[in-house]
Amino acid sequence: MGGVVKPRVGSIAWIDLTVEAARDLRDFYQDVAGWTAGDVDMGGYSDFTMHPPGGGDPIAGVCHARGPNTDLPAQWLIYITVADLDQSLSRCRAQGGAVIAGPKNMGMAGRCAVIRDPAGAVAALVQPAPAPDRPAVRRGRKRRTAPARTRPPARRRRAAGPRSVTPRRTRRRGRSR
Repeated sequence: MGGVVKPRVGSIAWIDLTVEAARDLRDFYQDVAGWTAGDVDMGGYSDFTMHPPGGGDPIAGVCHARGPNTDLPAQWLIYITVADLDQSLSRCRAQGGAVIAGPKNMGMAGRCAVIRDPAGAVAALVQPAPAPDRPAVRRGRKRRTAPARTRPPARRRRAAGPRSVTPRRTRRRGRSR
């Protein structure tokens, strides 16, 4: 799955195509749609992220039907973000759907499963991995500090002569003299 922004629950997080001849389909979509491809190392072979004409973040994937993708259907597959994959799979079955692949771990991307709805259409459900805890201090970067606060200028004292002190009259509440 592409991108670094965590998608909202209910949104389409990704779309990919898993086929036997991924290189051929990669070339097909580069020619037909103007997409450019990036390699994704799958440990011994590469799948592909597809980028819009002119570059930019990946918008889709073209994958080989092997390794973790062996059991995926050969069609464009949307990945819908869910908050709790196990709960969503349970609801899928209760509503007459079926789980046809997974659930499986996708490492840093989270977990996913492919479902078939009661009409026969397939989609993937993905539960993103929790965000990793970030260290309190960033390494390799100089910390920015707030600008130093300046004190307001001190009041000037009179330079010459003694200070005259005028007695204050005290006023008592509720009493008059």
